[in-house]
Order: sequence, then C-alpha cells, then structure tokens
Amino acid sequence: MIPTNQVFVRSFGCSTNTADSEVIGGCLAQAGFLLVGSETDANIIIYNSCAVKGPTENRIIDALKRIPKTKKVIVTGCLPLISFERLLREVRFDAAVGPSIGKNIVDIVRRVMQNNVVVEVDNVSLAMPSLELPKVLANPIISVIPVNYGCLGSCAYCCVVHARGRLRSYTIEEVVERVKRDLAAMGRKREQTWLSS
Repeated sequence: MIPTNQVFVRSFGCSTNTADSEVIGGCLAQAGFLLVGSETDANIIIYNSCAVKGPTENRIIDALKRIPKTKKVIVTGCLPLISFERLLREVRFDAAVGPSIGKNIVDIVRRVMQNNVVVEVDNVSLAMPSLELPKVLANPIISVIPVNYGCLGSCAYCCVVHARGRLRSYTIEEVVERVKRDLAAMGRKREQTWLSS
C-alpha cells in the first residue's frame, strides 16, 4: 500500500510552469510530503497544466482520463482558468486551482487528503509567489527563475493574459538573491556528487 503522503508532480507547457512546479515540489517537500518519480508510486497526482495550445490541452485531458480512481488528482496551472468547463465535463479531479499558487499548494493538498473538493479559480491573476520559497529543481544543473508573471499584450488569439493576468515583475534585488541562492545550492550538490564518486 502506498503511503498517503506520496506526491507526483508533472509539469506541462512553458518554463514559467516549470518554475511553478519546482516551487510546488519545494513547498510540499518542506511540509513533509514525499515527492516520487512516477504516478504509480503516488497517491496524490498534481498536473501543473497548460492550455495555450489545443494539442497540449488535449494531451493533458487524455492523461487525466487515464489516472486511476484510487488517486487524488489536483489540476493547477492555466487549464483550470482557460477550460474549466471542459475539465468539469470530461475528467475527474479533486482540486482545480490556478497558476502560481506557491505555498498555498500545501493547504490544498491537505484539504484534498481530507476528501474535500477544492476549486480556486477566482482572483488568481495577481498571484506571484515569493522568490524565497523552497524549490526542487527539475534539472540539477538548471534553475528556472521567473522575473515576471503575466503579459502586456491583448492578442485576441492568446489566453495567457486571461490565465496569468497583467504583467507584474519581481524586483532586480529579488531576482539576484534567488540566483545567488540557487548557485550556492547547485555548488553544494556538485560538491556532494564529487565526494560520492
């Protein structure tokens, strides 16, 4: 039997989603959840989704349909904002929340574990998680650091502004501090790798 605190996080789409997924993983790990490398080993599955392109949205919907009913499913990212009606119509989920949820993921996972259905898709277009939050890197030698969220454009064919809101930026100081922190962490990991070989 799989322990109830094992979580699998899968990211779809852009590098901003990758950065958000790294923070999701970091916050959950810090809260005592165990991140696992496959859906089979998890009892909670988090899809950090994208809906900017139709084929990607279809791929996510298809993947969601294949998740066993025994697993708790959390859909975060742009898809719940852009195609919430489709999610309701076509797939099963325990939570649907917008992008850039940062440390709020811990509360959402705990609520889902208590068999609550969580839907938080309102007022998320101003979300901007702190760059000081913990993260688990998707790639041990690459750190994705967002410098802003949202978009200045108003293109009729694009849904980014709808999903992520108007452009808002981190300060230069916040970005520089995050770069320093991630470089130091990577240096320690490299040192550990060399020592273990």
